[in-house]
Amino acid sequence: MAQVMEFKLPDLGEGLTEAEIVRWLVAVGDVVAVDQPVVEVETAKAMVEVPCPYGGVVTARFGEEGTELPVGAPLITVAVGAGAADAAAVAGAGEGAEPEAAGSGNVLVGYGTDHSRPARRRRVRPGSAAPAPAPAAASRPVAAAPVAAAAPAPVAAAAPAPVAAAGPAAAPSTGPVPVISPLVRKLARDHGIDLRALRGSGPEGLILRADVEAALKAPAVAPAPAAVAPVAAAGERIPLKGLRGAVADKLSRSRREIPDATCWVDADATELMAARAAMNAAGGPKVSVLALLARICTAALARYPELNSTVDLAANEIVRLPAVHLGFAAQTERGLVVPVVRDAQGRSAESLTAEFARMTELARTGKLAPSDLTGGTFTLNNYGVFGVDGSTPIINHPEAAMLGVGRIVPKPWVHRGELAVRQVVQLSLTFDHRVCDGGAAGGFLRYVADCVESPAVLLRSL
Repeated sequence: MAQVMEFKLPDLGEGLTEAEIVRWLVAVGDVVAVDQPVVEVETAKAMVEVPCPYGGVVTARFGEEGTELPVGAPLITVAVGAGAADAAAVAGAGEGAEPEAAGSGNVLVGYGTDHSRPARRRRVRPGSAAPAPAPAAASRPVAAAPVAAAAPAPVAAAAPAPVAAAGPAAAPSTGPVPVISPLVRKLARDHGIDLRALRGSGPEGLILRADVEAALKAPAVAPAPAAVAPVAAAGERIPLKGLRGAVADKLSRSRREIPDATCWVDADATELMAARAAMNAAGGPKVSVLALLARICTAALARYPELNSTVDLAANEIVRLPAVHLGFAAQTERGLVVPVVRDAQGRSAESLTAEFARMTELARTGKLAPSDLTGGTFTLNNYGVFGVDGSTPIINHPEAAMLGVGRIVPKPWVHRGELAVRQVVQLSLTFDHRVCDGGAAGGFLRYVADCVESPAVLLRSL
């Protein structure tokens, strides 16, 4: 007999507690292989395809596209082993056994085979309500249609409003539905009956055909009149969730916790642009302006390590970090993300250029892993690409500083005592005033500006 395995939303890492279903990659009745992606979800950090550690027939899916599920909520059930097609027909009737040690062993974070514990089996009897971490609406299967052996049935469309429940009280809205007969399920589905709202008259609350027929004959219960709500302001309402919600939370926390200050300076970038042109003319991989600025930042952080730190509020300590994990702001269709280049202090301008290009492409296609978006120690924000000169950046919590770079444009500038047209850029440094005072922040920014104006200054630190 087939074993019905329940696959739950795994821990996707980096403290993420929920994810939104973007697109289902399988339907009820589909045959899936071990580690085949079954759903695409969006976390607060990235888009992720979630692979299922079980192989077999999909018997149920939990959650509509656009639904947010907490970590640990059911995603799908899979009938594994002999009789899988028959198990698919009852689609979550609670008859299968669930061996928890089965699976591929491959994990994202927090799911897969755990060989440290002996295998055990758990049988769910009809009428018993198993606890589920997901909310009632999210825990309900999207479809549980009977599946023919020859061809899988399509996923059922959204059902109309359910008819009033039979019996003195409604059954719990979570856990397995106490129904064995697929004919009873089909009768309920064809007439829009929510089986979870019925109380069965069979043994241990088993829902019988007579219970469904009684519900069909019962008059529909009119909804209670709702209290008159105040008229809301007109306009489009956009849920503050997913990536936008995560950005809002982080920026709000930064403003609440960090006493930030900003200093800025205009710099003559003419020599830097000339040096870049000479590098690229010499052959080999091209070097970007962002990579040169990143290389200048890592040299400046070596001189002013206070700015490559974080504040541990629990211990009431400043923690100076040994490596520079450099974040850089990248605008995508999903919104602003900050990929992180690990150990940037040991990379050349060519290496930084290649890594920026690689991670920017991953960001634009939504393929950055959550680990690519966390762990930064300092952020470089080039808002000049938007055609603006200056800004006061908000620190990327829990970092201690961010350098903002405006556009590089021709401007009148006094050069060697004479007025000339030079390539000028504005540099802005926002810093956590707890980790350093204005002297260190000003020294850092002045060193960056000196390297921009005279790239030969950087050679002394190479």
